Amino acid sequence: MPYVDRQNRICGFLDIEENENSGKFLRRYFILDTQQGSLVWYMDNPQNLPVGTVCVGSLKLTYISKVSDATKLRPKAEFCFVINAGMRKFFLQANDQQDLVDWVNALNKATKITVPKLSDGQQNSENQKALPDVAGPKKQVSYKTEIIGGVPIVTQTQHEGGDGADRAEREAMQRSHSQLPYFLGRPAQDHNVIKSGYCVKQGAVMRNWKRRYFLLEENSMSYFKSDLDKEPLRMIPLKEVHKVQECKQSDIMMRDNLFEVVTTSRTFYIQADSPEEMHSWIKALSGAIVAQRGPGRSAATYAAAVYLS
Repeated sequence: MPYVDRQNRICGFLDIEENENSGKFLRRYFILDTQQGSLVWYMDNPQNLPVGTVCVGSLKLTYISKVSDATKLRPKAEFCFVINAGMRKFFLQANDQQDLVDWVNALNKATKITVPKLSDGQQNSENQKALPDVAGPKKQVSYKTEIIGGVPIVTQTQHEGGDGADRAEREAMQRSHSQLPYFLGRPAQDHNVIKSGYCVKQGAVMRNWKRRYFLLEENSMSYFKSDLDKEPLRMIPLKEVHKVQECKQSDIMMRDNLFEVVTTSRTFYIQADSPEEMHSWIKALSGAIVAQRGPGRSAATYAAAVYLS
């Protein structure tokens, strides 16, 4: 679901058909900023990207005329909606029906606030204005600018070559995560899997943040480089977990949706993609720990230890 970040912007993941009529949807992180009057999208949450990373695409809210459900236009694409901007239509896919409704309402509300009533002459003048600047130092990236129906569209072009690890991370980011109905990564798990999906975690040594695929089972939580890997980077036995809670240091780290898993040897800082996902992970982990420890410790006792400490 979209959520409001620390800068009062509406954020969240969606899939977008960046190349018109291609039928190929790519996973992107969207930021709806009514103060700047723009909708921008990145490869991932900018908090998880190098400083100065430019957006993949951007759209001025003044160019948006209508946002609506696109079920009839794209019957094969579930939870699809369309942004009408001049002669260009942007098709996007939400995670579920409620996510679709929330994004459509938020975008329509934002455009009603920011779109002034202009005459034809004024509108033509507005369309000639420069694209919004992106803060931060510029990286040497290739991109293309298209003007379609009077609407300037900036899109980063495909990189050739590059570091293999970074490319693998980008490819993993483009794959839809486990909430989507058309998820095609790791095959169906057995009944021991309680919850799975992508989160971002802080490294133990370099303290950098990387997206990892997490798998919560009856007795452990593991994380992998991607959902296609068979061997985990690390496995955390639940018997070693002392506490799971929303991270009290999030104000220091300046990260939304952050929770911590405190073990005997280390505290793991993990960032979910939304407040709902964060609470879902905390609930799932807490429940798994109660079940793993058996009747000797009640759920109420453990919940008190987790949430009141």
